Amino acid sequence: MLDTAICTTIKSISRDEWEACRSSRAGGDPFLSYDFFFLLESSNSVGPKTGWIPFYIIFKEKNIVIGIIVSFLKNHSQGEYVFDHSWADAFERSGGNYYPKLQVAVPFTPVSGERILVQSEYEDKVGEMISSAKRIVEENNLSSLHVTFCNQSFVGFAKKNKLLVREGIQYHWFNRDYKSFDDFLGSLTYRKRKNITKERKQARSFGGEIKSLTGSQLTDLELESFWHFYQNTGQRKWGYPYLTKSFFMGLKQNLKDNILLVMAKKNNKYVAGALNFIGSDCLYGRYWGCNQFFPAMHFELCYYKAIDFAIEQGLKRVEAGAQGDHKIARGYEACITYSSHWFPHKGFMNAVDDFLKEEKKIVSHSSKQIQFISPFKKGEKIDAKKT
Repeated sequence: MLDTAICTTIKSISRDEWEACRSSRAGGDPFLSYDFFFLLESSNSVGPKTGWIPFYIIFKEKNIVIGIIVSFLKNHSQGEYVFDHSWADAFERSGGNYYPKLQVAVPFTPVSGERILVQSEYEDKVGEMISSAKRIVEENNLSSLHVTFCNQSFVGFAKKNKLLVREGIQYHWFNRDYKSFDDFLGSLTYRKRKNITKERKQARSFGGEIKSLTGSQLTDLELESFWHFYQNTGQRKWGYPYLTKSFFMGLKQNLKDNILLVMAKKNNKYVAGALNFIGSDCLYGRYWGCNQFFPAMHFELCYYKAIDFAIEQGLKRVEAGAQGDHKIARGYEACITYSSHWFPHKGFMNAVDDFLKEEKKIVSHSSKQIQFISPFKKGEKIDAKKT
């Protein structure tokens, strides 16, 4: 049996220990790096005051860290992008306390990936690690265990360990060895191709310049400007911008090579921007903001410039974040995402199971309908992919 410990700060884990567990299958995921989580904590973007309390479950064998479950104690359901508010309401109306719950996730990041970091020679221990997490939930009187945006390979482990699986839909762009943006446009129907060309021309005629920055090109000026855009978007759309200014300013330290910042500048001032993270084979679009409206600027900075970069760098795909049916018309395709859930209360577990069976029918129907509005030429329509 593995030795188990709880760490309430990443500072209790060495970088080498973390990265040794991450490198086997999640080495190219920037959101699972030690530096990313260290920045979340050191910038006070997570912690007791935010409702995201670090609760890393560490597994050791012969005093060597061989696995980590990246989890948090949550006293709300904000910043997860997999919505369980109705479950919380039903649980509490039944006399229970839904919070705190145990959330295995990357905070504020709807990106599928590994959720249990484990050294490659110990991958057969994943089932034991899930059982340990369930036991911790029971021993600490937590309402539930949630593993959000787990990848498809985790689904088998989830089902084998009696976790319920929930499906959702996102929209990703796939690089089919395109040589240029025009090459990509050639795969689309005439009407969609014409519309995208029109939007790009419209966005670029705003009277300023658009530039893409990464690595040493990032300076405090661009990062602070983008933080203001993020604040503005957060207040308009979410009501609470989760990440602090210190988080954005800290990106240029250890994560600058994982950042692509696309900025629009007019009259010597930045007016809009989109922040992306660069993985080994994927560009992840995360945040967008502006201080004034320019037609089609959102599409240009968030979607088209991301495609430009992916083609130039030979990346396999672009993930443009949660939701957004409008992405389909711009060459992004429907993909199935997964989360896993477990409740010690058998009655509530059965109720959620029934809910998810009905919800899955809706997701399945939606993914089939999406095929009929694909922007790709006849014969190139793609079924919803699994991530």
